[in-house]
Amino acid sequence: MKKYKDIKTFDELIELEHGKIGTKNRNAYEEGSQMFIVSEMLKEARKEANLTQEQLAEKAGTKKSYISKLENAKGNIQLSTLIRIFEQGLGRKIGLTFL
Repeated sequence: MKKYKDIKTFDELIELEHGKIGTKNRNAYEEGSQMFIVSEMLKEARKEANLTQEQLAEKAGTKKSYISKLENAKGNIQLSTLIRIFEQGLGRKIGLTFL
């Protein structure tokens, strides 16, 4: 607990736990965080559409196991596949922001 004594912001905590921006550990953390966010968005959108993973997979032209992996942040995803899942499977558009 002593190492957290002087932490005042969330950014300081992330830096302490995962390193400075641009380091290998921090990049891995950031990538995992983004995949988690995408997985939660996909899961929420699927549930709002009242679709099972199997139904979504069929509509998007992929497999249920792939949808499950994505929803559990266990798989890598190509942008074209992500767009197809949201647009064909869920009738939604994707917007991207580059920082």
